[in-house]
Amino acid sequence: MEGHNFTAVTKFILLGITVHPELQAPLSFLFLIIYLSSLLGNLGMIVLTLVDPRLETPMYFFLRHLALTDLGYSTAVGPKMLANFVMDQNSISYNCCATQLAFFLLFVACELFILCSMSYDRYVAICNPLLYTVVMSPRVCWVLVAIPYLYCTFVSLLITTKIFTLSFCGYNVINHFYCDSLPLLSLVCSDTHEVEVMMLILAAFNLISSLLVVLVSYLLIFIAILRMNSAESRRKAFSTCGSHLTMVTMFYGTLIFMYMQPKSSHSFDTDKVASIFYTLVIPMLNPLIYSLRNKDVNCALRKAQKKLCNIFS
Repeated sequence: MEGHNFTAVTKFILLGITVHPELQAPLSFLFLIIYLSSLLGNLGMIVLTLVDPRLETPMYFFLRHLALTDLGYSTAVGPKMLANFVMDQNSISYNCCATQLAFFLLFVACELFILCSMSYDRYVAICNPLLYTVVMSPRVCWVLVAIPYLYCTFVSLLITTKIFTLSFCGYNVINHFYCDSLPLLSLVCSDTHEVEVMMLILAAFNLISSLLVVLVSYLLIFIAILRMNSAESRRKAFSTCGSHLTMVTMFYGTLIFMYMQPKSSHSFDTDKVASIFYTLVIPMLNPLIYSLRNKDVNCALRKAQKKLCNIFS
């Protein structure tokens, strides 16, 4: 960065996903379909869990907030990325870049802890079914989502403020398709050691603490399942956890791959591929996984479809 002037940066240029012009049209169409599917799927899940009385349980309360976080971070990234496919210069203003980073960090971190809350919910449902309604009361459910929202808002604002109070060089090209923390730090002329250490500590705490709760919950769940005498009971228990376990594996697996790889082998091109998966593909898959594997959601969907058909007929 020594060759760049310390001029005020008012906007950033996003390099995007690819520099090959022939890929722009097919990729824009593909990502438009993925984003619209994610938007409709998550909005549908939110509405469905609000209006159907059979889905007024703690599990679907957490599923609604999972859909909200999926919708949040995919929308923080998706529309701007799609707009950049049809623009000559993929620019984003300084303030918009900061806003995008803040919302992205907020919703991604929230997803970690909501998945964590969902695993605790499944643990109570399988290991203490008689006390389930008492332990997972509406008040407890709200606490399990309110604390992550407040904590993640604080972390998001802290990191965003720290990054955007640093001095950027005149060079303003971000090697990514959205404003992410690591590509932004590569443009900073001042010392980034303090911010990097803070980000590492917070990321490690968020990832390890939430993953530890998930692992302990599922360890206790599997022990409880193995102790069940009935094969049918074991099948139902596995079916109850299957959708959530699939989502946990995809989301945590992608984040671990991105942030735990050695610095020597770190590549922004690899980050782009992983980022596409967890910012666009996973939010699209989550409602599909629950709607395909869950009998209650399928029944609610069929009921909603019948109502819509009656209205329009």
